[in-house]
Amino acid sequence: MELPEECWESIFSFLEHHRYFEPLSLVCKRFLSITNHLRRSLTITDPTLESLPHLLLRFPNLTTIAFRDFHGNLDSVLSLISQSGLPLTSLDVSCHKCFPLLGLKCLASKIRILTELNCSNIGSLKDSDLIEIGNCFPSLEAVDISYPDHGCGFSPNGSLDSKSFSGLVTDYGILGLASSLRRLRKIDLSGNTFITDQALVSLSSNCMFLTEIGIRDCDFITQNGIALAIRKTGNLKSIFMNGIGIPSIDVCFLDSFSYARSLCELDLSNSFISDELLCLVAEANLPLNKLVLSRCFCFTFDGIYFLLSKYQFLAYLDLEGANFLNDESIIELAKFFGNLTFINLSLCSKLTNSTLFNLMGNCPLLTIINMERTNLGVEAFPAEIVVNPRVKSLHLGWNNNLNDECMKMASYVCPNLEVLDVTYCSGITEEGILEVLKSCLQIRCLEISRCQGVNNLELDFELPKLEVLQAEGLAINDEALASIGKRCGRLSRLNLEGCLNVTARGVEGVIVNCKALKEMNLRWCNNVSVDIVAWMVLSRPSLRKITLPCGSVPTANQRNFFLRHGCLVCQG
Repeated sequence: MELPEECWESIFSFLEHHRYFEPLSLVCKRFLSITNHLRRSLTITDPTLESLPHLLLRFPNLTTIAFRDFHGNLDSVLSLISQSGLPLTSLDVSCHKCFPLLGLKCLASKIRILTELNCSNIGSLKDSDLIEIGNCFPSLEAVDISYPDHGCGFSPNGSLDSKSFSGLVTDYGILGLASSLRRLRKIDLSGNTFITDQALVSLSSNCMFLTEIGIRDCDFITQNGIALAIRKTGNLKSIFMNGIGIPSIDVCFLDSFSYARSLCELDLSNSFISDELLCLVAEANLPLNKLVLSRCFCFTFDGIYFLLSKYQFLAYLDLEGANFLNDESIIELAKFFGNLTFINLSLCSKLTNSTLFNLMGNCPLLTIINMERTNLGVEAFPAEIVVNPRVKSLHLGWNNNLNDECMKMASYVCPNLEVLDVTYCSGITEEGILEVLKSCLQIRCLEISRCQGVNNLELDFELPKLEVLQAEGLAINDEALASIGKRCGRLSRLNLEGCLNVTARGVEGVIVNCKALKEMNLRWCNNVSVDIVAWMVLSRPSLRKITLPCGSVPTANQRNFFLRHGCLVCQG
C-alpha cells in the first residue's frame, strides 16, 4: 500500500536540514518532487550562478535566500529572482561590496512580503538606501544594517572625508526607515558610529512592536538614549550593547530596568559593570533567560551571585573573562544553573578540570560548554563523575595543559558529543582524540587544528556522522588521510591547511571515498600538485570550493571551467 504524498511530506519534514533531502531525491521521481517542494532555503555562491535559473524553478517554495562568497552582479541576480514568483520572506545580501539598490527595487516590484532583510557589512551604505528599504519593503519585521563598510568615507590619512559624509548612515536615515516600517520587531544598528540617541527616539516612537535592538559600537549613543528606549519600548525583549559604564553609570540608566518588564535577553559585553547595576537588574524581576557579561569589568562574585540567585531560570550565561572566578566559586554558582543549556567561561584563567566536570554533573540541561583559554588539564577530577548525555558541544581551544586523560574522561561523561573543538591544545595526542572518536559516535564536527601533539590520525573504525574536520597544521600523512576518507563517508568539509606531509595520493583517497565532500582547503600543502584539481572537480561533483596550495594561481579560463562544474577554486 502506497502512502499519500502528504504522509511522505510529514515524514521528510522531520529531517533537521535540507542536505538530507539529496539521498532521498535519488530514490525515485516521487521523492525528488516531494523534497523539491519541501526545501525552503537556498544559499547562492559563485558556483551556483550558472544553474540558478534551474534551481529557482526546481524549488518553488523557497522562502529564504542568502548570498555567500558571491562576487557576481548582485543587482542582476535579484532581478532574476524577482521573476521567479517565489514566496520569499527572508533575504541576506550581507558582506557585499555595495548596496544592491537597483536589484532590491526590482525585487520589491514583484515581492513585497519580505519580512527579514540582512544588509550587514555592506559597503557604502547610506541614508538614502535606508529610506529606499522602507519604501520597497514596508512589511519588514527584522532588519540588520550592522557594521557597514565605511572605508570609502575616509581619506587616505584616516580623517573623515567631508565629500563622503553623505555616504554614512545618520539619524536621518534611521528616521526614514522607522517611519516606513511600522511592523518592525528587530533591528541591529551595531557599528553605525555616527548615529545618536535620536535614532533610538525615532525607533521607539514609530515602531510600536519593537522587541529587539542591537547597538554595539555606536559611539554617540549614550546611556540616556538607551534608558529612554527601554522606557518607551514596552515590548522590548532583547537589547545588545557594549561600552556601558564609561566613565560611570548614569542613574537614569540604572532606573530604566524597572520599566523593562518584557526583557528576556540582555547583552552588556565589554562594559564597566558594577555590583550595584547587577543588583538593580536582579531586583527588577525580569523574565530574563539570556545574560551576556562577556569581558566586562568591575563586578565581583558577590554581584553575580546575587543576580543569579534571583534568575535561576537562566538558559544562557556568558561570563567570558571574569577572572575572579575559580573552581570553588563555580561550585557555589552552580546551585543556580539548573536550567542552563549554554555557558561560556572562556578566558577565566583560574578554572580547571574541576569546573568542567562539576558543570557536567550538576547542570542536567547543559548542552554547550565554552572553556577556551582557561586552565583545563590542571587539578584532579572530582571524586564523583556523572555521565551527562545532554552535552553536545565542547569548545576547549587554547588550553595548553589539556591532555589525553582529560579527553578520555570527557568522552566517558559526554557519550552523545557532536562538536569538539580543541584547537591549539598542544598537550593532546592522537591517543586522546581517537579515544573520543571511538566513544562518541555522534561526532559531527571535530576541530583539532594546530594540536602539535597529534602526529597522525589513522582510523580503523567508522565515523558515520562526521561532517567537518578542521585539521590545520597537523603532521598527518597520506595513509592517515586515506583512512579518514574510507571511514568518514559523510565528510563535507575538510581543512588541511599547512599539512605538509600530505600529497596528491592522500587527497585522491578522500575524493574517491567522500561522496558528500563540498569544501577542501589545501593552502600551504605544497606537496600537492595543482595538476590534480581538474581531476578532483570532475571526479567529485559535490565539490563546491577548493583552496589551492600557495603559489598556485588558476587562469581565468580554468576558473570559469571549474565554475561551470559548480566548484569555486580559490588561490592559496
